[in-house]
Amino acid sequence: MKDAKTSKHSAPHPKKHTLRRVILALLLILVLAAGAVALLFRREITGGGASGQTVTVTVDQGSGVAAIARNLKQAGVIRFPRLFRWYVGRQGAASKLQYGTFELEQGASYDELIQALSVYAAAESTRLTFPEGTTAIAIAQQMEKAGLCTAEEFLTEANEGDFSEYRFWQYVPSDEEAPGRFMKCEGYLFPDTYEFLNDGTVHDYVATFYARFDQMITDEIYASLEEQGMTLHQLVTLASFVQEEAGNDQDSNVAQVFRNRLAEGSPYPRLESNVSSYIQSDEDNNYLWNWVAPWYGGWDAIPQEIIDAYDTYSRSGLPAGPVSNPGLEAIRAALNPQPDEEAQDAYFFVTDLTGHYYYAKTLAEHQANVKTARQVNAGL
Repeated sequence: MKDAKTSKHSAPHPKKHTLRRVILALLLILVLAAGAVALLFRREITGGGASGQTVTVTVDQGSGVAAIARNLKQAGVIRFPRLFRWYVGRQGAASKLQYGTFELEQGASYDELIQALSVYAAAESTRLTFPEGTTAIAIAQQMEKAGLCTAEEFLTEANEGDFSEYRFWQYVPSDEEAPGRFMKCEGYLFPDTYEFLNDGTVHDYVATFYARFDQMITDEIYASLEEQGMTLHQLVTLASFVQEEAGNDQDSNVAQVFRNRLAEGSPYPRLESNVSSYIQSDEDNNYLWNWVAPWYGGWDAIPQEIIDAYDTYSRSGLPAGPVSNPGLEAIRAALNPQPDEEAQDAYFFVTDLTGHYYYAKTLAEHQANVKTARQVNAGL
């Protein structure tokens, strides 16, 4: 009897079969687990696990979506705060969420929760409007006039409080990084219309402004800043001058003039804006004269360091900080101006009392425009 020859195609090794079965089993488990998680998340979003029990949830003034999600989790309304944050962002509903005290159903659908949180909860409150370009001191004075807090309390908290929960806060220079700056909060108290709870805290009041500012400065703005090599503080400072010198359909043109002056190699490296200078007249819109001087008890009492840091006729580049709280349009214009042809390469501008703007590339052209503006004013 002949010995059987070994086949060229030997049978698969038993260990290989086992390994394959293990891998397939693991893959099956992962697929099933992923499906279970997806089903769980879907049930959470659609409210499939609603308990029918109602709980009271308080959303503090100035709370962002993350803080609201944490409150909802602690109250047993939702189970997954990160999922709620993602869903609110996906629905573009972050700006709709209000503060106050709400009665919410545990396990309600996310759409129902968003709808409920979007309706301002009845409470004793005060509605105040702060126009674009309002200064920090003026905002504080308005808060005091409304009986919400004293101006001193508001400014102390705005300048010294901890608001690190907001993304923008990490980009606001410290006092050491901005020598001569008048107020840390200037420029970041976003001007808008707000509802303030009458029994709120000063921290909550300030946080309301900061939360809105944080919301306005989008990822797109941060990306553009990085691309341009520009800091957020520089942007807000420049935007405050655009706001004060224009604040209208000339925002882009004025922003372009200032950016031309700030550009490397500029023949005119100073802003030379009457908004912040030695001009001493109650009739002028002048930050140093109208806001800083009264704070210190008179022009002669202003620390020289602050005058040097803000006088745009003697200081090259931007001053130490913003001179008001600009609106979004001024911020966008300062970041990415879309100027008319007449302002594209201009270094000067002047306005007459009718509100007309004259732009010039050279000092001689500017002097001629100033003469024209004066003639127009004389004829009014």
